Amino acid sequence: MESWKNVKLDDESMWPKEGRVALEPAHVDDRGAIQSLVNFPMKNLSLITSKKGSVRSNHYHVTDWHYMYVLSGSFDYYYRPTGSGDKPAMITVKAGEMVFTPPMEDHATVFLEDTQLLAMSRNPRDQEAYESDVMRVVLIDPASITR
Repeated sequence: MESWKNVKLDDESMWPKEGRVALEPAHVDDRGAIQSLVNFPMKNLSLITSKKGSVRSNHYHVTDWHYMYVLSGSFDYYYRPTGSGDKPAMITVKAGEMVFTPPMEDHATVFLEDTQLLAMSRNPRDQEAYESDVMRVVLIDPASITR
């Protein structure tokens, strides 16, 4: 059963072309709404909570990608191609918005308020699989964040 972790379910042509992901229109009727977030194969869905002023990520993934959909709160998302010495680009991601991180992209998140988000990824997120694919960098120094 462990072999499912090594099965590749997608290719680069399926990925969003920009960091911020435009969501498809929701299906809405008198009962409420259904918002589709990710409509192709993935191996993990995680709920992540982060406190205002905290910094997460500061890494890149060798083969993994992930979407981050904000349920509540907001964060500044910093990113650049791995190996680049360029200043990272930044976008603010708010509740109801989603960002995509491809493999080989340095990224960091700085939480502007207490935040809950869903992270949907290509690879499984057991500790062994995760650690074998993530490479740590310091894109944003947590000591530089004023809380």
